[in-house]
Amino acid sequence: MEDYLKAIYRLEERDEIVSMQALAGELQVSGASITNMIKRLSDLKLVRYEPYKGATLTESGRKIALEIVRHHRLLELYLSETLGMPWHEVHAEAERLEHHLSDELEARLDSALGHPTHDPHGDPIPSIDLTIEGERGVNLTMIEAGRCGVVTRVSDRNRDQLEYLGSLGLFPGAQICVRERMPFDGLVRIVIGENEREVTLGPALGRQVLVEITAN
Repeated sequence: MEDYLKAIYRLEERDEIVSMQALAGELQVSGASITNMIKRLSDLKLVRYEPYKGATLTESGRKIALEIVRHHRLLELYLSETLGMPWHEVHAEAERLEHHLSDELEARLDSALGHPTHDPHGDPIPSIDLTIEGERGVNLTMIEAGRCGVVTRVSDRNRDQLEYLGSLGLFPGAQICVRERMPFDGLVRIVIGENEREVTLGPALGRQVLVEITAN
């Protein structure tokens, strides 16, 4: 149930109402299983379900989803910063642990990490009262040539892409400048950091990076 609520929360960031097809794709389960669970969550007043349209979270459902998101992102940061696990490996491990974190352990993790606001990938961590910041920055593929900025978030949805982007130095906080937006193929040439490492990214990778523009 928590996985379903978290998935709906994630999809609601993109769509006002989450279709059963989108949810099935997100969770990699059959349509029949999706419908049965959504009806159960609706009976529990955790989602609002409209047949042939989709589902949205109720306030109660959103609070549960944010609690799981908080667990997940605190765990990712702990695994990365304290245990030294590579940032492309922490997502899968946190998925396994997030449902088993007690309130006491959550509080201890939060305190030990200095009450952080973002996970290793730049995703905001919900606060103890389950409020959450909005994302900062724009998609790298949308930035004009000649503009510079700071990486604010790198998507952790694809482990291999995340590992590659990390190998380039595209971590949250990295300084980048767009040198050229190439026609037709959506390629973008950027320089990264003080050493001005130059790389070219295609649209599939560029869309994984959010950047807050700071200067020309």
